Amino acid sequence: MTDLQAILEISAARHRHLCPRQVLGARMGVLATAVLGLSVPRTDKRLLIFTETDGCFADGLEAATGCAMGHRTLRLIDFGKIAATFVDVKTETAVRLAPRPTVRELAHHYAPAERKAYYAQLHGYQIMPDSELFSVQPVRLTMPLRHLISRAGVRVVCVACGEEVINERELVQADGRSLCQACAGMAYYTADSYPARLPTTTPTDH
Repeated sequence: MTDLQAILEISAARHRHLCPRQVLGARMGVLATAVLGLSVPRTDKRLLIFTETDGCFADGLEAATGCAMGHRTLRLIDFGKIAATFVDVKTETAVRLAPRPTVRELAHHYAPAERKAYYAQLHGYQIMPDSELFSVQPVRLTMPLRHLISRAGVRVVCVACGEEVINERELVQADGRSLCQACAGMAYYTADSYPARLPTTTPTDH
């Protein structure tokens, strides 16, 4: 499916509205897969995407390509950038796409009737030529693809906290012990000393 409007309808349905970043994600997904010579949406795991931010942009990518975190074909590398790297898992060919620095200003040229920047971008991004909208850069991953994908069914228990680690994300120490990344000093949280208060009743949706 390369019908942009159909893709945008899928993405907008998840937000109950359409925004410029969804358009960027959708168009980026369509262009990148064309560069790689892959059809979309994918129903297999041949395409792997590393998105450099989450939110509406990632939803646009998902709507265009069929890749999703639940399928382990969409990964978040949180650089805070509207950018993504697309990898053909079979050939290990990869390209990174990002909006050109001038796209916000150019959007007004393609949607001159829109006075507000938001709406100029929303409409302008849908019709701007690919060459003016995105930079496309062939790249190489810094880590072997087989490690990023990992092997199904591999489980290790962290010797420090006792929690299970999947997808070969443990860190093996010099003495051979396996630690989760948090216990190895890479935690994004610190534990409070007091216990959590658990609800006394089963929560229900309202």
